[in-house]
Amino acid sequence: MNLPKKEKSYTDKEVLMKISSFCSYQERTQKEVREKLYGYGLNKDTVEEIIVKLIGENFLNEERFAKIYAGGKFRIKKWGKKKIQEALKQKDISDYCIRQAIKEIPQDDYIITLKALIEKRDLMEKEKNSYKRKYKIAQYIIGRGFESELVWEILNDNV
Repeated sequence: MNLPKKEKSYTDKEVLMKISSFCSYQERTQKEVREKLYGYGLNKDTVEEIIVKLIGENFLNEERFAKIYAGGKFRIKKWGKKKIQEALKQKDISDYCIRQAIKEIPQDDYIITLKALIEKRDLMEKEKNSYKRKYKIAQYIIGRGFESELVWEILNDNV
């Protein structure tokens, strides 16, 4: 026989400690923190109060989150700026924070990464017709979030 689980209630101090460690573990967005706090059964006013405290104590900083997120997705997953921007928008990050995050990606590294992705895809592509080959490579790279003008410029210079 399964009894329904009772929701555990926390004191304000316990919630603040739990959510502070949640934010300390890794960078979070306000959206993530709000969802977590509402999961504790808190009302809107209490949630907003806690968010203000977290921002004041620098546990929560969306610009810092955006910069770390953008840098990680670029360096590790090799995402382009457009894909990073879209992902940050889906996380309800402000346009200002998104612009700041994108500025953090060095243009030289961006071009080097783009060229490396094109070369790697060129080696994998089986298409013999050069026009179709370039088109397929471009579609793949643009799908990773790189700007089409930049992709075509590099493709036309190199491949």
